[in-house]
Amino acid sequence: MGKSMSKPRDTVSAYCFSAPALVLLMFVLVLPAFLGLRMSFFQWQLSALRTQPVFVGFENYRELFSSIHFWASVRTTLVFTLSVVVLEVVLGLALALVLEHGVPGLRFFRTVFVLPMMIAPVVVGVLWGFLYHPQFGKINYALQAFELGPVLWLANPRLALLSVILTDVWQWTPFVFLVLLAGLQGIPQHLLYAAKVDGANYMQTLLHIKIPHIAPVLGIATVLRLIDSFRGLVVIMTLTNGGPGVATEILPLHLQRIAFEDHRLGKASAVAVLLFLLTSLLTCIFILLTMRRQAR
Repeated sequence: MGKSMSKPRDTVSAYCFSAPALVLLMFVLVLPAFLGLRMSFFQWQLSALRTQPVFVGFENYRELFSSIHFWASVRTTLVFTLSVVVLEVVLGLALALVLEHGVPGLRFFRTVFVLPMMIAPVVVGVLWGFLYHPQFGKINYALQAFELGPVLWLANPRLALLSVILTDVWQWTPFVFLVLLAGLQGIPQHLLYAAKVDGANYMQTLLHIKIPHIAPVLGIATVLRLIDSFRGLVVIMTLTNGGPGVATEILPLHLQRIAFEDHRLGKASAVAVLLFLLTSLLTCIFILLTMRRQAR
């Protein structure tokens, strides 16, 4: 009887303790999202905030869908996001597999390897801007040793996006590495020993034991990087500011230009809504594929 009566009390206590956090979450996330969605149906100039917003319905969305500039930003966003996520997961997994065993100096290596994550994005952009400099950059200096002329890494439309991708991969591959290394070190050793006794080679152990056991961790790391890569705004602004032309202009930068250069808050809100939907769509697709693979 006492136990049955304590359960409702525990439930009430749990709701009471979580209520402040839920209220804060409502004001910080839910309310701004609702206001942004509402604003996307209005025409409101940043330079005339005191004027009454004009309801225009889906006009902002129609204008975006008919804009070549918008679709170019969507394509750049998808190329950037998918490229950095794939490279970071592959490199992070490879490093984790190499260093999962007791390698001498592993603790020191992990400490040094995590440093790029701790550097502010604007500092990362400045550092790599120096490395990519056509005259004084260390990358071109190394290429000249092989008699390869100076490369305009950030001025060439074909190379600018690649340069931004490599910068993001350098900064965030350590995150994937640390997450997957923890997952690999959490695999029960008796499973690996049993596979070794049964005569399984390295690839068989990797495909049938290691990868299935770290699949949930791998999925979480991929989703986190997928979501965060859509916000790779600061590094791109520092390196190229979306240029040359619009070669590296991803959707967040396109949104910022509409809001603070064109002063169109309603249209910028429409871009934010579409960016949220695109992020949610890619995340849901990956989660469904991961769940389907685990079900098999």
